[in-house]
Amino acid sequence: MSDFSLLQILASLNAVWRQQPVTLPALTNIQWRADACDAGSVLFFQCFDGGPSDAEIYQRYLQSSRCAALVTNRQLACFDQLPDKLIVVVAPADWAQVVGRCCDLCYPLATERLHFIGVTGTNGKTTTVKYVEAMLLAHEQRVLSIGTLGLFLDGQRQLETGFTSPPQIELRRLLHEYQARCDVVVMEISSHALDQARVHGIPLHNAGWTNFTQDHLDYHHDEVSYFAAKALILNLIQKDGRLYCSSPAVAARLQAQQPAVPIELVPALTLPPAAIAAKPFLALEHNRHNYALAIALTNSLLGENARDDWQHLIAVDGRFECQTLGNHTIVIDFAHTPDALETILTAIRHGFPAARIATVFGCGGDRDRSKRPLMGAAVARHSDFCVITSDNPRTEDPAQIITDILIGMPTDAIEKAHCYY
Repeated sequence: MSDFSLLQILASLNAVWRQQPVTLPALTNIQWRADACDAGSVLFFQCFDGGPSDAEIYQRYLQSSRCAALVTNRQLACFDQLPDKLIVVVAPADWAQVVGRCCDLCYPLATERLHFIGVTGTNGKTTTVKYVEAMLLAHEQRVLSIGTLGLFLDGQRQLETGFTSPPQIELRRLLHEYQARCDVVVMEISSHALDQARVHGIPLHNAGWTNFTQDHLDYHHDEVSYFAAKALILNLIQKDGRLYCSSPAVAARLQAQQPAVPIELVPALTLPPAAIAAKPFLALEHNRHNYALAIALTNSLLGENARDDWQHLIAVDGRFECQTLGNHTIVIDFAHTPDALETILTAIRHGFPAARIATVFGCGGDRDRSKRPLMGAAVARHSDFCVITSDNPRTEDPAQIITDILIGMPTDAIEKAHCYY
């Protein structure tokens, strides 16, 4: 990589504001984390509404960063404290393209060879991606999967990313690092990733949309904005590709917008008894929907053939994961929305009609507060008693989070509930 090339890209930008030091630095790499920078780094620091103040950004990130150049999407009040750095402010609308140009230089992708599949939706992204991965591996495809559970190469975990969809620079770095060892990339794509353009420049051959229910309103503010963010996945799908959808409501809503990309509704599957006996997790209706969507995405690559692909599936970690302790059955599920709790508890009640259900759950801090009473109400409807506890409170008071949950629960359920934090 030529040092001049990065400088040339920054020099050619239609900047909103620019600070040029007397001596231009030698630029050797791009970073999205301030603490990962060295003396040759260009730090891309994207600011979001409701985030830290300019003073906090300076103190927490920029003051001690070794970066040689800083690119942001708005002017910061601390720029006068960084007199020796090359600073470029770009318009927010240009951010993804600017980062993408530098990623193309530092982390080029063999997009003509790789096959990209993306999956979005409120719930079921992880399960669908892992089902696609399992089926492709069974048919001798080399598969890289990226999602909530981490990065996997041919089904073997390589690392935790800490994100459902990594930031744009990190995603491109990972894809560049692993591209020679895979043929297919299957990715979870969150609404945050779509809204923040983390997947900008990733050419999806086909994509899947599982469902749509309330979530992330702390970030998107309302349901319309949340749906619009998810619908941005259509812009990534390439010519001759399509979006496969498990939800009739989502498919109808998208088709009403007359998108350029075909929307194909995937019908529910009827599985033979042998499949349910061998793979009990497929007894759950939502898993059958995930499996049907995974088959459609797999067929888009392998072609439509009569295959019993359910034989290759395994239960996904934290997705209706069953363990037995004496005469008790423990079900572990990462349900984090009212709809997900309603679905999983209904499935447990139907699957174990004679059993008493005790639910242990909590809600994350610094996230959508409006879903907390709805999650409490769902648990109260389907549980004999519950334990409400902390689920990563972040900067919030755990007691206040629990109070928000209790608002949605009737008095008799509250009296039987146990709260720990």
